[in-house]
Amino acid sequence: MARRAAHPLGWQQVPCLVYGELVSKTIKTFLASYRPAGGLIRVVIVKEDHGCKFFFRTDPEATPRQIIEAFSDRAAIEQNFHDIKEVWDAGLQQVRNIWTNVAVFNLNLWVHTLVECWAWNKPAEEIHDRHDSPWDAPDRRPSHADRRKALRRQTPRNEYSSLHANQRRSSKIRLLLKRLLQLAA
Repeated sequence: MARRAAHPLGWQQVPCLVYGELVSKTIKTFLASYRPAGGLIRVVIVKEDHGCKFFFRTDPEATPRQIIEAFSDRAAIEQNFHDIKEVWDAGLQQVRNIWTNVAVFNLNLWVHTLVECWAWNKPAEEIHDRHDSPWDAPDRRPSHADRRKALRRQTPRNEYSSLHANQRRSSKIRLLLKRLLQLAA
């Protein structure tokens, strides 16, 4: 077990792996009784610069480090759930039965995954286009919505490049491609 430094008023320093980085957290921990969770729980209070965060686990033998790291791991996937709801509108589909809802949600998960795989090795400059939003920080990491928009822009380009050279020279086709790219963004 990791050695903890003593602090006044029972606070302790605990090393934890949070978002892939080893950090020291100032914590208090104690056992409590909580009937909805089945009785005895381990409570961990983490002191942060902006206030305290409160966590608990139904396994009273769990260490504070295990609890903090478990919540850190869980928080890392919360952004995916947010993106699936906000970008792909998961949960807003108007379908008639539960199994169709399950299928649509499954499709949302797959499409989200495919967009992330497509953008995996692409440089940020290729993915985000901030021309229409000058208020946005230009060096911000591309979001999932940025990745989706980049794929939407790339798809008509791929279709255009697959055309025969004579078709690509047509001014009507080039104008149509330009309009499609504007719509896709």
